[in-house]
Amino acid sequence: MQRYELDARLGDDHGLTDDQADDINTRSGDDQDKAREALTVAYRLMREDADVVVADLAQRRAAARAAELDALAGLQQAAITLIERGDATESGFARQAGVDRMTVRKWLGK
Repeated sequence: MQRYELDARLGDDHGLTDDQADDINTRSGDDQDKAREALTVAYRLMREDADVVVADLAQRRAAARAAELDALAGLQQAAITLIERGDATESGFARQAGVDRMTVRKWLGK
């Protein structure tokens, strides 16, 4: 993320130094979403109570994990139903669902 992108995202009075922004960008590698989130949290920690920031992030993580588990349970049932019915193959379902074939086989009890 370039300095102008940081300024555009957080405003030009964000308080982050170039070194702080560079460190975050280095840790994030090519993952721009990760870099943006890390920069946002660094900014929030300068402006908000740390307990509030951490509690918010923990809640977001818990909600994301619950959503992932729900989606996986649904995908497992879909795999069982569609493959047993002959409407999908293991590899085809895996590709469509974004999981590997061994995960699908495990769901099928193989």
